[in-house]
Amino acid sequence: MLVFPKAKINLGLRITGRRPDGYHDIETLFYPVGLCDALEIVRAPDGSKKDLLTITGISMPGTPDDNIVLLSVRKLRETFPVPRLNIHLHKKIPAGAGLGGGSSDAASTLRTINRIFSLSVDTQKLKDIAATLGSDCPFFIESVPAFASGRGEILAPAPFLLNGYYVVLANPGIQAGTREAYAGCRPALPETSLEELVSRPLKEWKDTVVNDFEEILFPQYPLIKELKSAFYDSGAVFSLMSGSGSTVYGIYSEKPSIPKFLVKYVIFEASF
Repeated sequence: MLVFPKAKINLGLRITGRRPDGYHDIETLFYPVGLCDALEIVRAPDGSKKDLLTITGISMPGTPDDNIVLLSVRKLRETFPVPRLNIHLHKKIPAGAGLGGGSSDAASTLRTINRIFSLSVDTQKLKDIAATLGSDCPFFIESVPAFASGRGEILAPAPFLLNGYYVVLANPGIQAGTREAYAGCRPALPETSLEELVSRPLKEWKDTVVNDFEEILFPQYPLIKELKSAFYDSGAVFSLMSGSGSTVYGIYSEKPSIPKFLVKYVIFEASF
């Protein structure tokens, strides 16, 4: 079976507290975008001793055996009868880009195996399993807009706020580690909830809907800040860094004429 794991962007991201378990509480809105990997899963021939994962496309750190796709297979196999598998993953979503590519691959693996082998695992159980693989993995089980809190695993429905708009993603090729980004954060409870802020017209988001990681990463990586400025200079209604970076997106009211400075960094553009 061939599926296409989607990327996401964060419409706002606030770090609201430190947790006893070493993680941080956040407030964000996960929003799916059309940039996809391709994932094909088939049953391995009888007698196969192990799962086989091949990866093409964008270069990935680590080895296939360490990839989150195989980790998700093993996690599901702890509870359910999953046979040996042959899996091919073609990467188009950059790693370490704040787009959730690995988490999306993992969630798609869980969903697809559940469907192929009729395991009858319900959506909530899939989300529970996904949460053991990554904080944003549960979102990708359904991959529809969602407000997220806790580590990112507590989800609530969100409206399709961007219908009719046009999005452009720019990635500078900087892999800013999530741990590095969190190390410099200063958690604080926001005065106004993100749900309230994004209910206002999109043109008002620029000064109110923020990503707390920007103030940490912009001084270290000025190019990321320059990308955001370039989006606004080219007419974006709203622009923000996604996740813990380093991808920056611009949202436009219509398809823009992308300036030369941005063109070499653009990895995806489409209307919602």
